[in-house]
Amino acid sequence: MKDMSTLVLTIIGLLGGLGLFLYGMNIMADGLQKSAGSKMKKLLSILTTNRFLGVAVGALVTAIIQSSSATTVMVVGFVNAGLLNLLQATGVIMGANIGTTITSWIVSLGEWASFLKPSTLAPLAAGIGAMMFVFGNDRKRQAGEIIIGFGLLFMGLELMSNTMKPFQGSQVFRDAFQTMGANPILGILVGLIVTAVIQSSSASVGILQSVASLGLVPWNAAVYIILGQNIGTCVTALLSAAGANRTAKRAALIHLLFNITGTILFAVGSVLFFRFNTGFGAIPVTLTGISIFHTIFNVANTVVLFPFSKQLVHLAEKLLPEHKTAAGDEIAEEKLLKRLDERILNNPGFAIATTVEEVLKMADLTSSNLRLCQQALMERDDALVQRVFEQEDIVDRSEKEITEYLIKINEESISERQSHTVTALLHTINDIERISDHSENMAELIQNYIRQDLHFSEVASDEIRTMMNMVRDNFEEAVNVRRQYDFRKAESVKRQEDAVDSMEEDLRFEHINRLAQNACDTRAGVIFLDLISNLERVSDHCVNIVEAAESEL
Repeated sequence: MKDMSTLVLTIIGLLGGLGLFLYGMNIMADGLQKSAGSKMKKLLSILTTNRFLGVAVGALVTAIIQSSSATTVMVVGFVNAGLLNLLQATGVIMGANIGTTITSWIVSLGEWASFLKPSTLAPLAAGIGAMMFVFGNDRKRQAGEIIIGFGLLFMGLELMSNTMKPFQGSQVFRDAFQTMGANPILGILVGLIVTAVIQSSSASVGILQSVASLGLVPWNAAVYIILGQNIGTCVTALLSAAGANRTAKRAALIHLLFNITGTILFAVGSVLFFRFNTGFGAIPVTLTGISIFHTIFNVANTVVLFPFSKQLVHLAEKLLPEHKTAAGDEIAEEKLLKRLDERILNNPGFAIATTVEEVLKMADLTSSNLRLCQQALMERDDALVQRVFEQEDIVDRSEKEITEYLIKINEESISERQSHTVTALLHTINDIERISDHSENMAELIQNYIRQDLHFSEVASDEIRTMMNMVRDNFEEAVNVRRQYDFRKAESVKRQEDAVDSMEEDLRFEHINRLAQNACDTRAGVIFLDLISNLERVSDHCVNIVEAAESEL
């Protein structure tokens, strides 16, 4: 009965320690993400332009979010959204494996100096972090969050180690790890299963280190378990890819192929090494030893396999070929890839940067509508009017999707500045959509103008052309404020809006005089007045766009 009670308490202690470890890792990752949020757009641009730097970015992002599984899921989202191709994704995935080693090095700090031991560092970090979080400004709160997470991580590690101490002299545990050391397949399976269940290689390595701190784990068992952990970490991405397109599924498969290939190579090498160095394999592994092997494995695996990235991509394409019809023609899974993929929400900084790009594309489509309206009016081309209607539907759908996505981002753990950006983007897409609505209004007016075979006077034609140019230029300038964060242009947009207001008043007055003098067709005159009214409202929304951008500061 006493043994059963001890077992139950041990299980509870291990679960509690693991929970604290995972929660601390999550809090630390949230704080790091908030701190790095403003740099995510730059990292995203690196990802899409240089596959070599993609390895570094993958390592950096994983070090920030403390999970190679989360990074790989995010990469699957990027591929599904069309932001990355498979070759670029391969570099990021390889880098993610390197970045995940940072957690094991944090855990092994206690072996370097007594004041870095979890029992000393955990309460100190939690206390300092809590003070900064409660009493600091936004920047200090983020730093406090990171330090609190650091403290909780160490508390979890300490709790797991203390829970296992009664078994320190247990021959059963020693025999179990010796068996795994003598049987590579068993050791790899144990590492794989544990990591697949908790879906975090960082956490499973942390568990291994907590047991190793008691001197129970020999070197050979630790090596095989770590190799299995690197395969187990692929499970999260494979599950995530289940609802993605075929290209994204291939990205998850590349992750699996990469880790399996590395595991096979290192397993064969390790078996040969331990066969000729049996004494070394039986030596208890240290926490730092685990960190060293974990790092060597992931770095070496990347160095060896990175030159074969294209071959990994080709293999994934062969294993997951395109679906074909009976006639043999390939079926395109999606003509329009949904860029706002929910997998990217794992990193709000990246999600916001991706959303900004989508907002700018929505703005470019709206700018195209303004140009088409002017072209349709001058060339009397009804086909151009139809294009405005088609593009306006796309803008409407984009506004709805982006709004829903921004709401989901807002539900994530984001910094105060990121929250301001989300709010500003919500206002911005509303203004862009309203401008597109005014384009549609103008297109309908122009369609009536064409079909009724109406004509403006030469003076009226020049006036409407001038105003259309002014408003379109002002909108593009407002979008550039958002695109480049160049707030010097904001004042220019506001001045131009004042000029448009004055022009609208002057043109309305002059045109009413022309109508009174029968110098212009009445039906055409009504359309003229409605056109300049819509243009003036477009210019109002331009000011709203730059003010929304300014509100982020």
